[in-house]
Amino acid sequence: MVGAGLVLALCALQLCPAALGGSHRLSKFGGFAWENCGDKRDPVVLQSLSVAPDPISIPGNLRVSAAVSSSKAMASPLKAVLVVEKALGDLWIQLPCIDQLGSCTYNDVCTILDNLIPPGTTCPEPLLTYGIPCHCPFKAGSYSLPASDFILPDMELPSWMTNGNYRVRATVSNGGEELACVKLAFSLQSQ
Repeated sequence: MVGAGLVLALCALQLCPAALGGSHRLSKFGGFAWENCGDKRDPVVLQSLSVAPDPISIPGNLRVSAAVSSSKAMASPLKAVLVVEKALGDLWIQLPCIDQLGSCTYNDVCTILDNLIPPGTTCPEPLLTYGIPCHCPFKAGSYSLPASDFILPDMELPSWMTNGNYRVRATVSNGGEELACVKLAFSLQSQ
């Protein structure tokens, strides 16, 4: 099973390309926020990202809109590094990588995408409708995802990945070159 952190990283990559960029501050505690954290020369930039409801409910419906621009094609191997922290009182604790959940490194995101959506398979909605690719390589350009609804299934998350406030830093690189860096802050609520 692909972890929630990887889903966020893939979103930051280009599965939700419209979701990358901006200068929103992550100081908001207990609510959704995002910002680009990479070098100003990073080729992939999140332009906008909105997520509702806040907090995110699992299971439940998630409405996402996003925009991303990429000045460079992204090809295999794409490496994604996630640092996931959870608030415990006033402290932020980095979560370890356990069963591909938490602060993990994914050395070949393109292969993971191919395992989720086999090559030759049509990209799922709403990606197909809005011309958002779901396989490597990703062409340079601008991608936009208007407000779209996704169903978050009842996932068996470990107790340390349920209710609470989280911060995620997702960095994507190829051959040691940073392509994108995005920070997210959000709250999860399990039902």
